[in-house]
Amino acid sequence: MGSRRHIVLLITGLLIAALAFVVLRWDSAGRFATAASALAGIAGVGVALWAALPAVRSGVRARGTGATRARGSGYANSGIDAPAGDTTPMEVSRTGDATAADGGQAISGIVRRPR
Repeated sequence: MGSRRHIVLLITGLLIAALAFVVLRWDSAGRFATAASALAGIAGVGVALWAALPAVRSGVRARGTGATRARGSGYANSGIDAPAGDTTPMEVSRTGDATAADGGQAISGIVRRPR
């Protein structure tokens, strides 16, 4: 649970649980309704904070891939093939040989191309 988003959800859940424990000891229905509304409000704020925090984007890694061959109008990639505007962190290592013949295209690494 290293991300801030998870910590916000954990704290919100603990706060709601603590307040619910206090609410269940009250005798009055009016107090219960008020407390339930307050709990819903706190939960809403917690979820809103969680949604507002940026998500952690994990990267993509290709490692130790096999050889690829492309012929004719074929395409082969022994690494990573991503859309042109993709900003995901990418890493390749020890990718296999990429060979092309008869007008084919072969890549061993990272390529970002239009889709």
